[in-house]
Amino acid sequence: MADDFQIADIDEVIHGRVRLGIMAYLSGADMADFNELKTRLQVTDGNLSVHLRKLEDAGFVEVLKSFQGRRPLTRARLTDTGRKAFVDYLDAMARLVEQR
Repeated sequence: MADDFQIADIDEVIHGRVRLGIMAYLSGADMADFNELKTRLQVTDGNLSVHLRKLEDAGFVEVLKSFQGRRPLTRARLTDTGRKAFVDYLDAMARLVEQR
């Protein structure tokens, strides 16, 4: 029943297209490097950086910076909090769809 749906259950941090894509991709991968995410999501460096930062600030993604040889390497992975938030987001969306 539509009366049971709570719009507040939709996490605004995850709901954006690029952030949702990051969360979905990382949920199926242990870790992904910056260029892999950029290619898969078809976004610019700056756009991906902004969205990763927002997810990192929320505690959903951990960003790890290191070097591979002399080249910087940025990798990201979901935190336990992020994994739970993503499952909760998917559950909220499923409830919305089920009420149609």
